[in-house]
Amino acid sequence: MEDNSKYFIVDKSVLPDVFLKVMTAKRLIESEGISVSEAVGAVGISRSAFYKYRDNIFPIGEKSKGSTVIIALNLSHVPGLLSNVLNTIAEFGANILTINQTIPINGLANITISLEISEMCDIDVLIKRLKSAKGVLGIKVIARE
Repeated sequence: MEDNSKYFIVDKSVLPDVFLKVMTAKRLIESEGISVSEAVGAVGISRSAFYKYRDNIFPIGEKSKGSTVIIALNLSHVPGLLSNVLNTIAEFGANILTINQTIPINGLANITISLEISEMCDIDVLIKRLKSAKGVLGIKVIARE
């Protein structure tokens, strides 16, 4: 059977050294503002190896621009609850892109929120915090980009 997956999560211990050196070079360029030549020299790879792999390897959970998460929530129909959820999201530094809410039926409202999390420290901590909020009956991450 052929695997048509585009992406894989792989433990870094099994990666060839060149991939780890590319990641180190990328971090040096970003954090220290040095040139590509200086970065590849510091980690011991060629410029061609850096350019070959730089756009294809990223750490999981990297805070990159445009990282989007879509979450679905089931909320009790209580005044101010959605406002509390949105305030919690803002506290974590996420940017709300869209909000869709159904009409509450039998005391339950379904909400779908898409978030840009580029400035956020950890989506998992936000989800845990939202789950523990009074009136939040369920939450699920639908998609991540």
